[in-house]
Amino acid sequence: MDLAGFHAVAKLLPHAVVVVAASGRILAVNPATHRTMDTLRPGADLLGLVADADDVAQRLQQWLRTGSPLPGVMTAHDGDGRPVRLRCHGARATWWQGSEPAVQIHLSRLDVSDRFVALSQRVSLMNQQMAYRRAIAEQRDRMLRSETEARARMQRLYRLTAALAAGANLTDVCEAVHKCAPQALDAAGVTLELHPRRIVPSLAPTDTLPVTTAAWTDLDQLPGGPSPTGSLPEAARRVPLEAEGVTLGSLVIHYLPGADPDPDHTVAIAQQIAQAVRRAGLFEHEHRLAVRLQRSLLPRLPEIDGLDIASGYAPGTHMVDVGGDWYDVHLLSRDTIGFTIGDVAGHGITEATAMAQISTVLRGLSRRHRENLPAVMAELNDYLGTYHDGLMATACYATYHRSTRTLRYTRAGHPPPLLIRRDGSTEYLMSGLAPPLGPVPFTRYPQAEITVPAGATLVFYTDGLIERRGESLDVGLDRLARTASTAAALDAQGTCDLLLQEQPDTDMPDDQALLVVRFPEEDPSGEDPSGEDSRAEDPGG
Repeated sequence: MDLAGFHAVAKLLPHAVVVVAASGRILAVNPATHRTMDTLRPGADLLGLVADADDVAQRLQQWLRTGSPLPGVMTAHDGDGRPVRLRCHGARATWWQGSEPAVQIHLSRLDVSDRFVALSQRVSLMNQQMAYRRAIAEQRDRMLRSETEARARMQRLYRLTAALAAGANLTDVCEAVHKCAPQALDAAGVTLELHPRRIVPSLAPTDTLPVTTAAWTDLDQLPGGPSPTGSLPEAARRVPLEAEGVTLGSLVIHYLPGADPDPDHTVAIAQQIAQAVRRAGLFEHEHRLAVRLQRSLLPRLPEIDGLDIASGYAPGTHMVDVGGDWYDVHLLSRDTIGFTIGDVAGHGITEATAMAQISTVLRGLSRRHRENLPAVMAELNDYLGTYHDGLMATACYATYHRSTRTLRYTRAGHPPPLLIRRDGSTEYLMSGLAPPLGPVPFTRYPQAEITVPAGATLVFYTDGLIERRGESLDVGLDRLARTASTAAALDAQGTCDLLLQEQPDTDMPDDQALLVVRFPEEDPSGEDPSGEDSRAEDPGG
């Protein structure tokens, strides 16, 4: 069939039929084509008349490859330049005998009533909705992942902050960094390189510095000088630690291979660690000052023939507050020795000052009243109530006659001394009890008396040794007695060390003071065990 045959057949069809060459040139149209789209004329370029030329050109190639009609849609411009959507289906014109292959295309206008149009629009709308929902879901997933990662990072940062805040000294802070900083930095591990002499100022040339642990490196002890040495692996980074203009050292961060660290986040954490290290160093320095002050207020015990005397003191916490615990030994005469131990309630400079003054006043009272224990305690009570109004103290005062092994004692609200016999049996001296010093004026203080067995040990102590939060006082007394029963064969210093070391930890510890006296093994004979005259001698003459 030729073009004449095409025109004869196609003029009877109610819809537009266009014959188009492979190049896009229109070869022939039927009369219905002019009613459908007036710009589609023989000789015109179809690709130049349509809005979607690339799609139409691709569709022409598809139609040329098949003899079966394939549906499609194109948009062409009419004579007024308005776009008109056309539903089309075409196939290769096998009857065409021209120099290039041709396609026979059937066209019809698309409108809203067209089923194909409605279905196409519905499918397009459905695809758009699915794409929109997919984009929304992906965006929601990205936001959820970002929120989860941010929450996890904040939680890790909070754990590091809490651990740094809880560290009281340099060792605690370094351990907190070693344990919590890798998670906060998304790193495999961290190492602290510090200058301890800059962090904890020494009090004296012989002052010991913090003990180096696996959590940090002492830069001041490096052979090459006080500076970080050695090259770092490719995945590691050294961040300086500076606080208040002082270079404290550096933080070495060991990242995992392929990690992408956040510089701002890293610097912020390094600054937080530097502040914690600086605070811990100053706090440790102040704590050392407080301990040195506390120990300077405690007396140096005299050496007394026939008696083995030792003392011990342990601060309750790493805090800088000094306590009010004290002990003392009084040489009342050749034959009589006085022992005191006490505790001013509270911690601080006020309590430490009161403790020092009470100890001094007690030395004068014990020399003046000698064995009149009630008079000593009554005047001490009057002194505390007069010059330290509002303070309260507990105390135990005892005198020992070496010739008769007689021990007299009185207690102003203080825990009972503990007597340890040679066979390991123990006994608390529960008598001679009266109210504490300070709050109750004109208090009468009773006196009790015992004969000390040969080879016995007497332990004076403050309540920090037996009191525990949430625990009955009887439990603490029983625990101390059980521990002391194993110390019968120890000397005074050994007993003191044992009782201080065997105490359980507590979240609210108090200062612990001990005065341990081990008496001679000889049986009482009425003579001074030291070989001196056992008669009381007036210290004043």
